This record gives sequence, C-alpha cells and structure tokens, in this order.
Amino acid sequence: MVLTHTTNHAYSHPFPTVTLAFFLRYYSPQLNPFSSHVLSTDTISSQVDPKTGRLHTTRIHMKKTRLPSAVVKLLPSSVTGGGGDKSSYVLETSVVDIKEGWMKTESKNLNYTGVLSVVEQQHYSVTPPDQPSLAVSHKTPRSLTPNTFVTTTFSYRSTLGGGKRHEKAVDESIDEGEDHSPRRFGEWISGWGAKRIQRSIESIASNKTDDQMIKSRDGMKIVLERLRNNGVLSVLRELRELKRREGKALLEP
Repeated sequence: MVLTHTTNHAYSHPFPTVTLAFFLRYYSPQLNPFSSHVLSTDTISSQVDPKTGRLHTTRIHMKKTRLPSAVVKLLPSSVTGGGGDKSSYVLETSVVDIKEGWMKTESKNLNYTGVLSVVEQQHYSVTPPDQPSLAVSHKTPRSLTPNTFVTTTFSYRSTLGGGKRHEKAVDESIDEGEDHSPRRFGEWISGWGAKRIQRSIESIASNKTDDQMIKSRDGMKIVLERLRNNGVLSVLRELRELKRREGKALLEP
C-alpha cells in the first residue's frame, strides 16, 4: 500500500527566482531560519543536457531528524533505535527547463526505509496545474511570468514486517539493543499484523504533511523576499562571504 498526499501552491515570484530559491533554501540558517535542521548539502552531479538545455542536478542532504513521536511510541525500541535525534540522508534529484518554464524534483529518504519510505515529488511551472495549456504572451518569455505554481505530492510506504528481506533492512538501519532479536520482532509483528502496522505508520506520517509543507513554504518565502528586496547578486555575495568567514573560523585554533 502507498499513501499519497498532494497539495498546490503559488509563489508571487517569476520562475527563475523560485528555482534559485529552491537551490539556496538549505544554504544557511541565516538565509532560511527554517533550514537549521539541515547539517550539510553536497552536490553529487550537475550538468546541462546539450540537446535539451535542461539542468540535471543530484544532491544529498544530511539532516537532523527523528521518526514521528507517534511512530516511536507505536514501534518497539529494537525497530526505532530509540526516539532521540539522529542524522539521516535525503537524496534529491531535479530537472530544470528554464526556456519552457518548469522544474521537476524528487526527494527520498535513505535511512529508516525498512520502517517508512517517503518520496516527495514537486512540479514547478509558470502555468497553473489546472491550466496546463495556458498561453503566454509572445512578448513575455514563459519563465518571466509573474507567478510560479507548484504541485507537491508526498508518497508514504511502509514495508515493515513484509518478509525476511524487509526485516533485514530494518535490522541494518537501527542500533543494536537488548530487545533486538528476530524472534521478538517476529512475535511483535504477528501480534499486531503487518498490514495494520504499515497502514498506521503511513497514516501517522501523512498527517504531519501539512505542518511540514507550511514550514517549507515559509522558508522559501523568506529566501524569495531576500532575493527580491536585496537583489540576486547581493544575496549571492553575502552568502559567499558568510561561507568564507565560516571556513576561516574552522581553520583558526
């Protein structure tokens, strides 16, 4: 079973500015205070397709995270590894077509996949989702229209207790503990029922989506307003100077 949650939103900023804000949103808490949970961001690859002119980028984010408290309470500690804050990795891929005015992104967790797999897909466009064929004046480039629309879909899938392979995946993603035995885990799964547990985990995660989306959009709005008020070049210079000072501080004894 896969549980999905879809929302639509519009930013009152042109498409190039929104795509830039997307790539800068985790750059620094000074730029986006809602990004303090992001410990690092690394670009694995970034290249422009010479045939289409589209930018393809793959990044990996390391975040401070924890399973939802309701999930921690639902599952035994041998599965969750305890309820404390931990580091997790999120793989992000994106494709940007600046001429046609659209960007597609996908983010998915690389940790705790034996308990819950979360995939976030976003489609940014210069046209509203209910008007995909909306014409844009030939005098105005598509990417420079005043608004940018985004459709976000979260997909939640739990495979906990779905077989030996999935039990092994859970075992490999958690810390060793005194209650961490295949027999105890199997008895617990049998008592509750795998499908029931999976549906509960997916539902708990889905119920947190609205809160996550509000924080994500608030962060994007802050970055967008900085870009609008200070100018793109000024913001980029400030960020480069910030990183330079941070790097210098790390080198000092």
